[in-house]
Amino acid sequence: MTSITIYDIAKEANVSVSTVSRVLNDTAPVRASTREKIMSIIEKHQFQPNAQARSLIKKETGTIAIILPDITNPFFPEVFWGAENEARGLGYTFFLCNTAGDSNRESEYLSILREKRVDGIIFLGGRINLQVCPDNMAQELMDMSRHMPIVLVNGNIAKSGLHRVYTDEGAGAAMAAEHLLELGHREIAFVGGMKELSTTMVKVKAVQKKLREHGIEIPKERQLLGGFSIDDGKREMSKLLQQDNPPTAVICVNDNNAIGAIKSTIEYGLSIPKDISIIGFDDTPLASAVIPELTTISQNTYQLGKQAVDMLHDLINQGKPKKQNVLEPRLIIRQSTGPAAR
Repeated sequence: MTSITIYDIAKEANVSVSTVSRVLNDTAPVRASTREKIMSIIEKHQFQPNAQARSLIKKETGTIAIILPDITNPFFPEVFWGAENEARGLGYTFFLCNTAGDSNRESEYLSILREKRVDGIIFLGGRINLQVCPDNMAQELMDMSRHMPIVLVNGNIAKSGLHRVYTDEGAGAAMAAEHLLELGHREIAFVGGMKELSTTMVKVKAVQKKLREHGIEIPKERQLLGGFSIDDGKREMSKLLQQDNPPTAVICVNDNNAIGAIKSTIEYGLSIPKDISIIGFDDTPLASAVIPELTTISQNTYQLGKQAVDMLHDLINQGKPKKQNVLEPRLIIRQSTGPAAR
């Protein structure tokens, strides 16, 4: 059986394809007799327009893409969860692209998404988190934005003018430092992340600034960058605990690092928070699953995803949302921080 198309419907009804489109999508008035004729033919053939046909008619696919660097890092699925739920409510489906931190994969996905004619892209991690993004990679993203709307989440391309939704990570890091200071800690370390990433260095600089306000400096041997995984956190925490004068508190770049730090601390026979306090960042589901439960900074990940979709939807529909939407972080106090040991 040959499937019928919108063009067949138009030919049989002796009307234009755009008239059939208006009836199918109820986008403009159509004479009652013409509408009745078209609907009769649709019912006779049990016509169901497919996604490709709708995209040709409406110049939209009903699909948006999200590009992220690491699906195994709980932060990114949490953002995706908020984005997907909001997108479903607005009638979109998602094209999920996991780059594994590879800039070449990012470029491949950008090319594929343009070919697929998605309606817009939400971009996380990778090149938009580099302290200095290479000109060719920045230009590629700006060129893409001329063909479809792009919203950046927790990142930026300098002088690109691209729309952004982000949490004030510097303010969150300052909250973490302030919390430890209020608990009496003066020997504080920072663990995790990578110096070439802006999302790491904005936290490091915010912690340094807050501690300097109290006359405290973090020596270089207490600033141990090196990655974002649980194993990275465990390794760097082990280095701290082997020092002659280990800190009484540690701020970690994310919850994964903090959980690794907790594992290392326990393996060294120390008690948390009696001997040492540990604070994470992101408030992923792991934060409340580990023992002791992790004090952390919430980035409002669900809202990040939701608001990114809302901004993208506005752009897709020719709206003019403001260029930046900033979310405020929150300190979530649990069991892994306590008063400094006397």
